Amino acid sequence: MALSLHLSLSHKNFSNPFASFSPTTKLPTTIHINSHLLKSIHSKPYYIKKCHAVADAPTAIPPSLDAEDDAHGVLIGPSSEEERRGDGAVVDYNWTEEWYPLYLTKDVPDDAPLGLNVFDKQLVLYKDGQGELRCHEDRCPHRLAKLSEGQLIDGRLECLYHGWQFEGEGKCVKIPQLPANAKIPQSACVKTYEVKESQGVVWVWMSLKTPPNFKKVPWFENFARPGFQDTSTIHELPYDHSILLENLMDPAHIPISHDRTDWTAKREDAQALRFEVTERTHRGFAGRWGKEKDQKLLSFLRFQAPCVLSNDIEFADEKGVTQYFTGLFLCRPTGQGKSMIIVRFGATKRPQMAKVIPKWYFHQNACKIFEQDMGFLSSQNEVLMKEKVPTKELYINLKSSDTWVAEYRKWMDKVGHGMPYYFGHNTIYLPEVPAVVEHAPAGLVAGVSASSPAKGGIGTMHAPNVNNRYFRHVIHCKGCTSVVKNFQAWKNALSAISVALTALAILASGRQWKTFLLVSASLCLAGVYACSTAIAMNTTNFIRTHRRL
Repeated sequence: MALSLHLSLSHKNFSNPFASFSPTTKLPTTIHINSHLLKSIHSKPYYIKKCHAVADAPTAIPPSLDAEDDAHGVLIGPSSEEERRGDGAVVDYNWTEEWYPLYLTKDVPDDAPLGLNVFDKQLVLYKDGQGELRCHEDRCPHRLAKLSEGQLIDGRLECLYHGWQFEGEGKCVKIPQLPANAKIPQSACVKTYEVKESQGVVWVWMSLKTPPNFKKVPWFENFARPGFQDTSTIHELPYDHSILLENLMDPAHIPISHDRTDWTAKREDAQALRFEVTERTHRGFAGRWGKEKDQKLLSFLRFQAPCVLSNDIEFADEKGVTQYFTGLFLCRPTGQGKSMIIVRFGATKRPQMAKVIPKWYFHQNACKIFEQDMGFLSSQNEVLMKEKVPTKELYINLKSSDTWVAEYRKWMDKVGHGMPYYFGHNTIYLPEVPAVVEHAPAGLVAGVSASSPAKGGIGTMHAPNVNNRYFRHVIHCKGCTSVVKNFQAWKNALSAISVALTALAILASGRQWKTFLLVSASLCLAGVYACSTAIAMNTTNFIRTHRRL
């Protein structure tokens, strides 16, 4: 999706910033097959070749396409001799020894705890009495209640179940039910995770055993350049972070899926692309891409572990001054079939139009772009979980569109054994524990009566649905939360004024007064309509025209 639109293949638009093994390590096999999968292999037919004859009872996973299927050499093949022989390299990797993007610093609530996930680990993020960011396991040691459902009392985190309070280092400092002369048990503490704020983003180190490696905190050079300005948004999404990353590193889908979403995406521009991989390491990969006919590839893409993707462009403006543009995508796995992303588009030179258009408009447009892809990606997530085979057996990767996708899945082959679960190009490891669906996710039910959406307040017009734009973005964004509240206030005020003016017009005796009052009431109603439209733009999902009733 989101290389989308703003990373058009024409550099004319680039100035637009908006538009280690452990004893428990899992060793990957060609495919991780459990008893359920073995049973399924013998109980239903598999395709030996895509779109060819079906075998009645094969005893192995079907091979990928052979040379006959790729007579014109358009498909992506092995990227090394080792891969050709089937000897994929595996490197030491531990997913906990990484920094993960938690939240935009500016959007962390000042007066409420925030429940967040990294894979299946539940965390609570908040600001203590000194405004310092703190992060704990989202579990009260008393009876396992979520601390993110609690509140802040004098900078301390209080569990709302029995009132236990914890200070920033995780130590319990108050238990209301404890006898007067009794000491608080030392075991009454919460696990604490290291957090680090860098370039406007809060990062968390997930290992409780290994000290944080601050050299691993990502640093983005362009964001430190003088005059560099960006627009940043945050979104929850109903599909796996690996599928999200695939989508973000796929520029080929933009003209089709996002046709006319803004002036940079047009379906008639869909064409073959050219990719040049310049770097492959156990930490990721990098390379350049552009149109197949371009002499020089201007876009430079880099993926770095665990889940950071950037696309940088350098170009000279009309005065010959070098300008810099970056599309930055900070992805976080939040559980099976779920993810969260921080999107940041920035540049050293902004178009004049971007200075006058309100930020909330760009935010709702970003929501629209994600919604345009959501149906495809959610169904893709379902198929991967159902089929239980590597992507090589399911995807038809083209050299002219899917190079980065294949590179990413092959990287997963190298390091996936150090993750809770993964789908690689040649190997997979399925989740050991089924996904748990929370019917009362943190902050949504406990905060129904809260006045601030940052605390989870939902209001009567917003259904508690994680697929709803309001919950995917608005409650995580202070700016959009404020905008929705302000438009709602203006709508209510203008509605009341229009009623009052209409009543006065009825009572007025003079024709001129009647006309003036009715015209004023009409203008107020126009304002009500405008406010309602703005609220809908911020809270209502995009639906393609052909899918509407």
